[in-house]
Amino acid sequence: MTAMHSRGAERLPGVAGSPHLLLVEDDPGDAFLFEELLTEVQPNVQITVASTLAEALASLRPEVQCVIVDLSLPDASGLDALRQVIARAPTTAVLVLTGLADAHVGVQAVAAGAQDYLVKQDVDGALLGRAISYAIERKRADESERQLVEARAVGRENARLERGLLPVPILADGSLRHLTRYRPGRDRALLGGDFHDTVQTEDGTVHAVIGDVSGHGADEASLGVRLRMAWRTLVLAGHTGERLLSTLDAVLEHERWGEEIFTTLCMAAIAPDRRSARLYRAGHPCPLLFGPSGVRALPEGPHGPALGLIPGADWPAVDVELGDAWGLMLFTDGLIEGCVGEGGERLDLDGLEELARAAHGRGERGDVLVDGLIAEAERLNGDVLSDDLAVLLLSRGDL
Repeated sequence: MTAMHSRGAERLPGVAGSPHLLLVEDDPGDAFLFEELLTEVQPNVQITVASTLAEALASLRPEVQCVIVDLSLPDASGLDALRQVIARAPTTAVLVLTGLADAHVGVQAVAAGAQDYLVKQDVDGALLGRAISYAIERKRADESERQLVEARAVGRENARLERGLLPVPILADGSLRHLTRYRPGRDRALLGGDFHDTVQTEDGTVHAVIGDVSGHGADEASLGVRLRMAWRTLVLAGHTGERLLSTLDAVLEHERWGEEIFTTLCMAAIAPDRRSARLYRAGHPCPLLFGPSGVRALPEGPHGPALGLIPGADWPAVDVELGDAWGLMLFTDGLIEGCVGEGGERLDLDGLEELARAAHGRGERGDVLVDGLIAEAERLNGDVLSDDLAVLLLSRGDL
C-alpha cells in the first residue's frame, strides 16, 4: 500500500523542502495512525507506506530522507530488517519502531546504525515530528563527519604515495627552475600510472623524463614507480639515449603483468652549457618550447614506439637548440585528451600550444602558467580531466 500526502507549507524543524518518508509497517491500523499523526503536525510531508521489507527495499529512492521501520515484519524480524535497509540506503536516516515489551531492542538498533527508536505506545505527533527531524540531522552530521575523516585519510595516503610517485629532483644547477604537477585521473583517485623525474649527473647534464603507463590504478602506479626508479638508477650509472631506453624496455617487459601493457615516454638531456638538448620520444607527445619569440611545440621529428610494443625497436634522438633563455615543458597526454566544446573534439597538442601561447603572451610564468593551462583544459572539457596527467617544466631565464 502506498499513500502520498502533499498539503500545506510547514516543514519539519531543520529539514528543508517537502520531507519524503518511507514508513515500513505491516499493521494497517498502526500505519494509518502514524500517517494521521504526521500529516496533522506536518501537512506537506510525503509518505510512502510499505507493509513488507521487500516492498520497502523496492521503494527506497534517493529522495527518501528518513525510513521509519517496524522491527516485526512478515519477511524479517529483529535487527535483520534494519541491517538490510541500512545496506541498501547507507546515507538515509533510519528510525525503528518497538513495543513496550521490547524497548531494549531499540537500544540495540541504535547501536546497529539506526539514528533513534520510538516505542509505539508513547508516540504522539509532536514527538514523532521531532524524532524524524533529529534523525535526519544526526544522519547528515554523521555523513559530514565520515566524509571529513575519509578526506583526511585520503590526504595522508596521498602524501605517503607521493613520496614514491613524485621524487625529489637531483638538481644542483641554481640557474634552472624546476616545476612539476601530478594529478591522478578520476574523482578522488589516489593513484595514476604517470611518472616523472629529473637528475643532474656529474658532467653537468640535466636528464628529465616523463612517462605514462597505460591504464589507471594501483598496479599501473606501482609499475610507474618501478620504471622511474630504474630510469634514475640507469642515469646515475651513466646510461643514456637508446641504450637506456632499451634497458628500460626490458625492465617493463619483465615487470608488467600482461603483454598489452605499454608505456609512452619522453626523455630530454640538457647539455651542461644549457643551450641545447637531446630529445628522445617513445610514442609520447612532443614537448612545448618557450622562447623569446613565443611558444611552439617541438617538431615531430624521428621517434620510436612506446615501450613494450615492439621488441628491438629504435628510438632516434632529436637535437634541439634552446638558446640563452628558454622553458621546456614535458607533459603526459592526460593534459591534451580532454574535450573542447560539445562536438567531442579533443584539445590535442595544437590546442595546448594555442593556450600556452596566449598565457605566455599575458606574461604568465612558472606556477601561474602551468596551473592556468591545467585549469583552462578542465574548463574547456567541462569537468575534471578523466585521464592521469603529469607536467614537468624546466626553465632558464625569464621563461
